[in-house]
Order: sequence, then structure tokens, then C-alpha cells
Amino acid sequence: MTTARAAAALAEPVERVGRGWTAALALANGAIWVGWFGPLQILLASQAGDFAPGSGMSKETMLAWVTGAGAVVSLLANPFFGALSDRTTARRGRRTPWIVAGTAGGALSLLLLAGAGGPWTMTLGWCLVQLTLNAAFAAVTAAVPDRVPRLQRGAVGGWLGAAQILGVVGGTGLATAAGGIGPGYAACAVFTLVGVAPYVLRHEDLRLAPADRPPWSWRGFLAGFWLSPRRHPDLGWAWLTRFLMNLSNSLVLLYLLYYLRDRLHYADPDRGVLILTAVNGLTLMATVVTGGVWSDRVGRRKPFVVWSGVLMALATAALSGWQTWAGAIVASAVLGIGFGVFTSVDFALMTDVLPKALDRGKDLGVINVANALPQVAAPALAAPIVTYLGGYRVLYLVAAAVGLAGAVLVGRIRGVE
Repeated sequence: MTTARAAAALAEPVERVGRGWTAALALANGAIWVGWFGPLQILLASQAGDFAPGSGMSKETMLAWVTGAGAVVSLLANPFFGALSDRTTARRGRRTPWIVAGTAGGALSLLLLAGAGGPWTMTLGWCLVQLTLNAAFAAVTAAVPDRVPRLQRGAVGGWLGAAQILGVVGGTGLATAAGGIGPGYAACAVFTLVGVAPYVLRHEDLRLAPADRPPWSWRGFLAGFWLSPRRHPDLGWAWLTRFLMNLSNSLVLLYLLYYLRDRLHYADPDRGVLILTAVNGLTLMATVVTGGVWSDRVGRRKPFVVWSGVLMALATAALSGWQTWAGAIVASAVLGIGFGVFTSVDFALMTDVLPKALDRGKDLGVINVANALPQVAAPALAAPIVTYLGGYRVLYLVAAAVGLAGAVLVGRIRGVE
């Protein structure tokens, strides 16, 4: 590794990345999402249904506890491993070692989860999946501000978003087609390993020079996780808007299987989840890349995020007022359109407000807490609403209001057009 290349690890990138690099990073990102969403959409819900009888908990409550515990782990793991990758001076670079270790650990954890014999081992397995895959995810997302110039980040974010939804659809499809809980977890584990291989094997990472690594102290390391909203107001508002939008989306997705089974009485709810996920994925794919490219060309971010959020809120409200299979199909399609634009442009907006190059991984990890924290908050909000406070109609109205608040607050970000 040359001195110039080592110094580039902390420089603002100016050279556009090629299609091969973008495709390989997107595939790695999608593979990680397969490892998350095969369990989240199908397998964990099925295991909760198996383990709930005799446990004293409903399947909804058990699923809420398991996913909530995993989300707490994710909440801590993402910024922690992002910060560790910022300080890594390995020969293979700052990010690649964590991508390799995280995906290998994630595959093993999925296999452990496949053999869970009760709610406690299911919870342990899911927490290990979140711990390991978040190590890989933190490194993958940090590679973008490391390597991609600002006016290409909307497009690259679009391809990462496209891979994300393909990962969601692919994970759901693998879990459904595998024919059982054990085979479903095994299929997701294998795909996660295979999907990261092209990026790891074909693309050289930027190495941090040992002289550029800051001195280590636990106090300084832990203090770095606090990003003051007073000192960095744009980052604070950007974090809050992402949290609210993701909370709205999490409230929609968490009980989708149970919504189809218990409210719509759909004959094959597993297949129904796959159909709705595929519809959502198709419309998302139609907007996720074009939205990011368009944002790069006009040099603006906020209008795209605002109007995509408004559209998502309207679609979520439709789930409350139009509780039929046709209504679910239409809402899934419209949600995909809005979330496609939001996914790519909001990612670019986040990278635009990062404070320091030395802390990109850690800062993006703190931002990614806005993805993980809704997984904790959503079960805490959704379980009592569904059980005691009006059911799915009220749940989706609350989700719509939360998403609309996120869209409105984007206007408080001042440093980005």
C-alpha cells in the first residue's frame, strides 16, 4: 500500500467509482439484508408461533421481545464496529476485515438460530445475528463516504437501496421456498456468505496509516459516540427524520404476517407476505436509482426526502382505512415508490452532513442507530396498540402520523440544499 493510497483513507474522495465497484458493494449490502429479513419476515414469526403455546405469551408478544432484544444489540453494535473499523490499520484495509468477520459470524449465527429449541435460544441466536451482521453492515456503509465523491452518492446510494430491497425480497423468498425453518435459515446463511465474496476478493480497500490512528483511550472512544445536536444541528435533525421514517416503516412491517392471517384472513399468509414484499420491491426498484441520480443532477436533497415521506404516510394511512387484500397491494406499491426515493436520497443526505473523515464509520454507525432503534420502539408501540388500543386500524394511523412528522422535520436541516 503506497503512502499516497494510505493518505487517501482520510481524504475527501474526488475520483468517481466504477460500475464494478458499485455493483460488488451493492451485492454485499443486499446479502447482509438477506440475512436479516429472511428471519424477520417469515422465520422468526413462524418460530414464535411454534414456541408461544404454553409459554404464557402470545405469538405477537414473543416476537416483539425477540426482535426488540435483537434491535438493542444492533443499536450498540453498529456504531461500535463502525468506530473499530475507523481505527483499523490492517493490511487489507479499514473496512474489509470487518466485512469478512461479520458475514462469517452472521452465517454461523443463522445456523445456530435454525436449531433453537425455545424462546431463550431463539433470542440468543437472533442477538448474535444482529451483532455479527451489524459489524459487516457498518463497514459496507462506511465504504461509500470513503470512496464516493459527493455528487455521485445519490446514484450509489440508489444502487445500495436497490440491493437492500432485493435482499428483503430475496430473504423472504428464500425463507418461503426453502420449505421449513431450518432450511430457510441455512439458505439465508449461504447466500450471505456468497454475496459478499465479489467485493472482498476483487476490490482493494483503503488502508489507514498507523500514524493517522488517534491515540486510544476508553474515555475518548466512548465520548465519541455522542454527537451533540448543538454542535452538529444538521446531523441531529437528519438523524431524527431518519428515525421517524424508519419507525413508521417498522410499524408497518412488524406484524404484516399476523395482519394478513388475523385481520384479512388471507388463505396463505406466508405467500401473501412474499407477494406484498415483491410488489413493494418492484415499485421501489423503479424509483430508488432514478431518485438518487436525479438528486445528484439537481444538487438538492431535501425536497426528495420530504415528498417521498408524504407519499409513504398516505400509503400507510390507506392500510388503516382500506383493510382488504386489494388495499394491501395498492399500499405496498405506493410505499415502494416513496421508500425508493427516500432510501437513496436520504443516504446521500446523511453522508453530506458527516462531521469528520476520521470518524466516518463511527458517525455512520450512530446514524444507523436510527435504523435499529425503531426495531426496539416498534414492538413497544405496536404490541399494546394491536392488543388493547384499537388493533391494526389504529396501528397504521399511528405509523402514518410518525412518518409524516419525519417528512416535515427534514426542513430543519440547513446545510444541505
